[in-house]
Amino acid sequence: MPLVNVLVNGRAYTVACDDGEEDHLRELGQYLDKRVRELTSSVGQMGDARLLLMAGLVIADELAEALAKLHERENEIASLKSRQNSEDRATEALESASVRLEAIAGRVARA
Repeated sequence: MPLVNVLVNGRAYTVACDDGEEDHLRELGQYLDKRVRELTSSVGQMGDARLLLMAGLVIADELAEALAKLHERENEIASLKSRQNSEDRATEALESASVRLEAIAGRVARA
């Protein structure tokens, strides 16, 4: 199991990950470090545990907002698909009615 060093707020943390996940873990660490640095620039330095908690809460808030947007988009897609299905059924009904009307018109013309 590979070990990756992640630098957050000037401190190195060694984290284990699955094979092939090293680069992804480094990117996540860089993102966390960025959020921690943003917090320290706005509220100042504090204990690591509190700083990481606050950064985690900020990231969790971002995730919650992204998930809410995703859910909203999924609902929009489902609504559009439902509308498309209704339109498809209406089109099929009109085509069927057209075929029947043409058949009736043909019988009337022969009579």
